[in-house]
Amino acid sequence: MKLPVIKHLTNFIENNDEDFVVETIETLEDLTEVSSLKDEELDVIGELISNMYGALEVHKAIKDGQPKKEALNEFMKRVTGSIDT
Repeated sequence: MKLPVIKHLTNFIENNDEDFVVETIETLEDLTEVSSLKDEELDVIGELISNMYGALEVHKAIKDGQPKKEALNEFMKRVTGSIDT
């Protein structure tokens, strides 16, 4: 996951609607069923999906009252912590 991508997507959600991101995730998840995709292509799609789910989580934290910077930092700490363990 990349913080700049999650931050950009979070801004997109704020300026538009989270439904766009949810529908994009659904489309990308469906696309992973294409049998001719190479592993590298699946990795890229997976990374995009992960970043979008991350942005949705950050957006939810912001809607729940957490400042954007704090929500982003806390999310990345959770992700980093889960990778380290």
